[in-house]
Amino acid sequence: MVEDRLPEGAVSPKLSHMAVLASQYAQAENAVAHGGHVRTIAAGHYTVAGLSRQVRLGDFVAHRSPTGVHLGEVVRVEPELTYVCPIEPGEPIGIQDTIIRKGAFRIAPDDSWCGRTINSLGEPIDGLGPLTSGLEARSISNTAPPSMMRKRVETGFKTGVRAIDIFSPLCLGQRLGIFAGSGVGKSTLLSMLARADAFDKVVIALVGERGREVREFIEDTLGSHMQKSVAVVATSDESPMLRKMAPLSAITIAEHFRDRGDNVLLIVDSVTRFAHAIREVATASGEPPIARGYPASVFTELPRLLERAGPGPEGTGTITAIISILVDGDNHNDPIADSTRGILDGHIVLQRSLAEEGRYPPIDPLASVSRLARKAWTSDQEKLVSRLKALVHRYEETRDLRLIGGYRQGADADLDIAVRQVPIIYDILKQTPGEEPSADAFTDLATALRNASGGVPARAK
Repeated sequence: MVEDRLPEGAVSPKLSHMAVLASQYAQAENAVAHGGHVRTIAAGHYTVAGLSRQVRLGDFVAHRSPTGVHLGEVVRVEPELTYVCPIEPGEPIGIQDTIIRKGAFRIAPDDSWCGRTINSLGEPIDGLGPLTSGLEARSISNTAPPSMMRKRVETGFKTGVRAIDIFSPLCLGQRLGIFAGSGVGKSTLLSMLARADAFDKVVIALVGERGREVREFIEDTLGSHMQKSVAVVATSDESPMLRKMAPLSAITIAEHFRDRGDNVLLIVDSVTRFAHAIREVATASGEPPIARGYPASVFTELPRLLERAGPGPEGTGTITAIISILVDGDNHNDPIADSTRGILDGHIVLQRSLAEEGRYPPIDPLASVSRLARKAWTSDQEKLVSRLKALVHRYEETRDLRLIGGYRQGADADLDIAVRQVPIIYDILKQTPGEEPSADAFTDLATALRNASGGVPARAK
């Protein structure tokens, strides 16, 4: 994971995270009071006797096997048995193996981590050498700042994505969800948002991502922006524990930069796979499902993660969170989507039908909402967007009527304006990842409307 920081001038070999664990294990193994022994072994967990009075839910334990020292998390505590989910898949565990308590899992972020790609345990996976330990080790299960101590969200910023900057603008410290089915364009939109210039640091958690796409995202999509970014990766073939830990490690790194006064962008792709990982762990420990296969712990962990983002206490920076939510079967009311929608400060809805028409990003301007939009719009922009939404709604609700030839020009003035201008609006909202981010989306829209029809929408001048 990280090296222990040494006094100036001291020399020590660079111990790997597992070597440090082995050293701690050897010291603790001699004290029987700190250890227990494996009692039973199942597919997704094992039980330990002798630890129940020493551990708490969420604590980590260490297990030594012929292949080294391995970590596990306590997921259930009974009077005589402790249930542990191993961090790494395929760990060789034997009956009567010794298990020692380690407490909460901690990482020590440092500014030098920018430009690096790490795993959920805080270990480098980019081949660029060991990481430098920060001065403060932080538990990845921290709580959010007290609500009355947090700063207010006041300052808007430009993402460079015209569809968002016009219809659902964002503010520093806001938490936004991107809702879409598989293959609609969530990751592509996230890559466009990651290049926003409003942030000092970017922290990205790729949870359950395809292994082949990780390097493409970092090298091609982020490019030069990687120098101010930290990527935390847990691919789809890794254990549910590592997939569960990835967003927790990422937001802990973001909190380090926030506490230094930076405005941080946190991207989690996706929180649905985070919920799936929690479900796998909870099911293995015997927790019953309560909503479409999801146990209650999923709906406890989601707000604990998401509430840690947002504005920090006075004198610190902000964490602006953009979270992707994979809606199963394009059902935007599935339990995870419904739960996160109520926690977040806005949601962007991507429609498969728009993607099939070739409109990218396929953002539905009528279904997308930013609860802090009024802090980012001027009063004139707010009136204009209200008028634009009315035109788009009028255009869409009369689509079938126009297709069967029931539209007659001159019978409805608003519909005439919508028929002329909405296609132009749709065209200006199209953007590809290779395009330069928009410097001013409203100016781009006004220029397009002026060039096409000689003016801006009626009643919005």
